[in-house]
Amino acid sequence: MPRVLIVDDSPTEILKITQILHKRGYEVITAASGEEGVEMVKTEMPDVVLMDIVMPGLNGFQATRQLSRDPQTSGVPVIIVTTKSQDTDRLWGQRQGAKGYITKPVDGRVLIKTIEAVLN
Repeated sequence: MPRVLIVDDSPTEILKITQILHKRGYEVITAASGEEGVEMVKTEMPDVVLMDIVMPGLNGFQATRQLSRDPQTSGVPVIIVTTKSQDTDRLWGQRQGAKGYITKPVDGRVLIKTIEAVLN
């Protein structure tokens, strides 16, 4: 099954998303910051990244931009998972290289459908 890296500074959100993914058989790894997430993509090479936006230090937009512009990691699709629901946020996420955008609270069906879409 695909490996999913969840990058989020909220242990509660990580737990919720992990439970959804484990039920579908996905392998989950986690990072608690943008910086840690970028490093883990380089070392773990997950199949997809679920990236929160609002985090201290390197935010999700900045981390997504770094991943999408680095030849080593540009092939790993990033799906933004955030409370930021404005159209401008969605557009900015796409411009940073995100392949998908989901708003919290996460709907399990939407999450799985979005992951499957970016993996195919």
